[in-house]
Amino acid sequence: MKKRIIGSIFAMMMVGAAFSQNGVNSPYSQFGLGALDDQSQGYSRGMNGVGLALRKGNVVNTLNPASYSAVDSLTMLFDIALSGQFTTFKEGKNRSNVSNADFSYAVGMFRLLPHVGVSVGVLPFSSIGYDYSTTSPVEGSSLKMTDSYTGSGGFHKLFLGAGWRIFKPLSVGFNASYLWGTYDRTVASVGSESQVKRITKTYSASVRNYDLEFGLQWQQPLSKKDELLLGAVVGIGHKLGTDPSCDIMTTDPLTSVSDTTSFSVANALQLPMRYGVGLAWSHNQKWHVEADFVMQKWAGIKFPVETNGHFDMRDDVLKNSYKANIGFDYLPAANSRRYFDRVHYRFGAGFATPYYKIYGADGPKEFSVSAGIGLPLQNGWNNRSVLNISGQWVHASSKGLITENTFRLNIGITFNEKWFAKWKID
Repeated sequence: MKKRIIGSIFAMMMVGAAFSQNGVNSPYSQFGLGALDDQSQGYSRGMNGVGLALRKGNVVNTLNPASYSAVDSLTMLFDIALSGQFTTFKEGKNRSNVSNADFSYAVGMFRLLPHVGVSVGVLPFSSIGYDYSTTSPVEGSSLKMTDSYTGSGGFHKLFLGAGWRIFKPLSVGFNASYLWGTYDRTVASVGSESQVKRITKTYSASVRNYDLEFGLQWQQPLSKKDELLLGAVVGIGHKLGTDPSCDIMTTDPLTSVSDTTSFSVANALQLPMRYGVGLAWSHNQKWHVEADFVMQKWAGIKFPVETNGHFDMRDDVLKNSYKANIGFDYLPAANSRRYFDRVHYRFGAGFATPYYKIYGADGPKEFSVSAGIGLPLQNGWNNRSVLNISGQWVHASSKGLITENTFRLNIGITFNEKWFAKWKID
């Protein structure tokens, strides 16, 4: 049984890698550290990513490490997922479509000690992927310049976390992560006349550092069937110890001679302080409703920018971001013999602001809605595992900028196995 589960995990990871190495295709990912990824798991994604107050022994919830202490002593959980998305871009009368697919995450959780749960896995942090061009006339001449923008890369986290239930209402936890990844961004400018020099600017950075988050949860019984849950998390902001570079290459098309100027800034990239709070109400294992609010303190963090041949740190590029989500999960009857009474039905909606500015103006705001189901899997040895399927629609827009409409499909499996039970022969 263990070999089958582990084999399934590696198989899905290979399938995900075969689909794509990058799950995003958006011009907005050229700013900051890229498009920040949803780090929730299958249960939460149908609820639009809520989870700060989610506490269940059969769910891996990395959004709040205090939740790990809910796992029971006989359970070993694995949660893995793939995702795909279809995006429509609109700018004036122009429209275009792109699609992407990617391996989302792989996480596991088990009981280490009484009242102590442990989780380990790989999560996305941000994604960078875009390829587009613009053409504009040069004032006072017949010359036109075409600027081509390309970018790739992103960042991931390999984490180890633990949660401890100090006493019955209160649990605390932490996630310690190894954060790694790269980005490569290029802007190539070409004139419509052959004598105009070609200018190519390449920006790159490689990150190998850590990330640290802390969480707590409080369970407050309201009755025999109802309880109120409060969750809070804090992510520690710090320098990432990497030196981003900028190479500017000028090529004379008549002689094919190139001249390159290189710049770098020491220890230039940084993670912000992150704060989140969630409030949930659960009733008799039938439904769970939750609202989350998250703030990331990017304002004041300097970011390297090239301007007129200078590569300098600026503090007016990033801004504080805010995200508010609400989600609902409904389970008709957990112990019913009817299959569809044991299916989870999920809904959610949310709003988010960007963490970057675009040439001094705010980036696009996001509105999103989601829906999903959790299908129990039944076989000869297990009836506790769940197939989670969810869809999410995201609308991102800002005045005078490109409008994005994205549909995301997430498919994940939560393997719930009794690995530590002793077999008995009657």
